[in-house]
Formats: sequence, C-alpha cells, structure tokens
Amino acid sequence: MRHAYYESVLLIERVHRHFLEVVKAELDRHGIQDINNVQTLILYNIGADEMTVGELTARGYYLGSNVSYNVKKMAENQYLAQERSPHDRRSVRIKLSEKGLALHKIINESLERQVAALSGAQITPEELTQASDVLRKLERFWTGMINYGGS
Repeated sequence: MRHAYYESVLLIERVHRHFLEVVKAELDRHGIQDINNVQTLILYNIGADEMTVGELTARGYYLGSNVSYNVKKMAENQYLAQERSPHDRRSVRIKLSEKGLALHKIINESLERQVAALSGAQITPEELTQASDVLRKLERFWTGMINYGGS
C-alpha cells in the first residue's frame, strides 16, 4: 500500500505540472506573454464572478502560489478589474476585464478541444468520474491530516 500511495502522490504532482504545460502551450500559441499558466488558471477560476481575493483563495488551491501577488500582476497587465467595496474600504473586489474575458474564452475553447480529444486517448467519462472520486477521497484524507493532526 505504501508504494501505491507514494506513487499516486508523485503522479498527482506530475499530472498537474503537465496540465500547466498544456496551458502554457496554449498561451504561447496565441502569443500571450504577459500572464503565466498559474495566473491563467486563477483567471479561469474567477470566470464571470466578482469576488475578493480571500474568496478566490478559498475557492481553489493554487499549489503554494501567492494569490495576492498573482492578482496584483494580473491587474497590472489588465486582465482583472479591481474595485474597493463601498461597504468595507479595506476589501477589494476583483472581476475579469475585457482582456481577461477574452483569455477566459481562449482557455475555455482549449478545454473543449481537450475534452473532445479524450476519446482518442481512450479515456472514458466513467474513468474520469472514478479518478475524481479517488482524488476527492485523498483531498478529504489530507484535509483531515491537516485539520486533525494526522489522525
């Protein structure tokens, strides 16, 4: 069991890195150089919503990336629009700008092409569902390890 567990942990990391490379290739294909692949995934997660950085952080896991730094860079490069909350001047709400929405559309189309290509890779919807189920169980297990001290 130990070997299978450790192999799975390493595979999760490798698969994530490969997916980030797929995102980078898509950015390169479109000549987009002012945003990186991690920032692009954060942008994609925002989608049509408007939220605070705290809400964004709670929504997704960005593998140790500094969400505040990435949001700042995306705003500087005009992918995000920021607005102070009228109720709490310390809170800043973010949403995609027109440039951000255009990139979101590019990534969405890329994901659609990837989904269409899955059958050629002999990956079925049922297998993806099973993989997601196992990954959710691992997520709950690791969350429990963090929250309850490893028991």
